Amino acid sequence: MTRNKLSDLNDHLFMALERLGDEDLKGENLDQEIERSKALTTVAGKIIDNGRLILDAQKTAAEYNGRRNVNLELLNG
Repeated sequence: MTRNKLSDLNDHLFMALERLGDEDLKGENLDQEIERSKALTTVAGKIIDNGRLILDAQKTAAEYNGRRNVNLELLNG
């Protein structure tokens, strides 16, 4: 099973941006790419929200336990 990371999300978003910027993409193909990009944006937003929740939980746990550092490995899946 593939283990995706937040850096992979960044790559996917930039690939979608490049496809949308393709001036040869027209008509139905452009419409399909726009719909695909909308779906990708929705999923990406949920992934980012989840990462933010994990980070906030780590910060709270660190503060509660008197630590200065948080475990950022949890953000990488």
